[in-house]
Amino acid sequence: MGTFHYPNGKKAASAVQTQRSASPSSKKDVSYGNRGMSLEEDINQSNQFYLLTERAVIHKKPTPVQIVNVEYPKRSAAVIREAYFKLASTTDYNGVYKGRYIDFEAKETKNKTSFPLKNFHEHQITHMQQIVDHGGISFVILRFSSSDESFLFDSSHLIRYWKEQDIGRKSIPKGEIAEKGHSITIGYQPRLDYLQVIDSVYSFPAH
Repeated sequence: MGTFHYPNGKKAASAVQTQRSASPSSKKDVSYGNRGMSLEEDINQSNQFYLLTERAVIHKKPTPVQIVNVEYPKRSAAVIREAYFKLASTTDYNGVYKGRYIDFEAKETKNKTSFPLKNFHEHQITHMQQIVDHGGISFVILRFSSSDESFLFDSSHLIRYWKEQDIGRKSIPKGEIAEKGHSITIGYQPRLDYLQVIDSVYSFPAH
């Protein structure tokens, strides 16, 4: 099995390790009503539901991979021996909803009272601003994993807090996220109905 490295140099867990850690038999992962699923899993399931019901076309952007070592044990097959996950250049998800371009990032934290700004990168903030400047809808979905609460937080608020790091602020208080953001209800189908929140927050052109 080949070796994959993240941008910080750490090796990625093998497929076997990943399956073991995600095994439903693990006591840590046992939950009721799918509680404890990762934010990414919730969004991916929701996006699949949106696609099947023709509500929207929104996908997770693939993570760029740089292959550095390939072997050819057979003429008909290549085996990747070493590769690196490149740092994502923009945000996690994008697509189209009601004729508008949607672009957003998804982050979760174990912190109970605030969301660390270190979870974001300068190039992501720049990208979000560019999306807004060109008339797209840009936001982040933030989850506090300890309480299983998720919020849609417009990128304009995130950008402002990001700039305030210069005066010493390194995180966004949960109270302000709840006040300026919008709670996303966790359900069954879709798992995380963030489009319902978008309908109430953003205006759309009449068809």
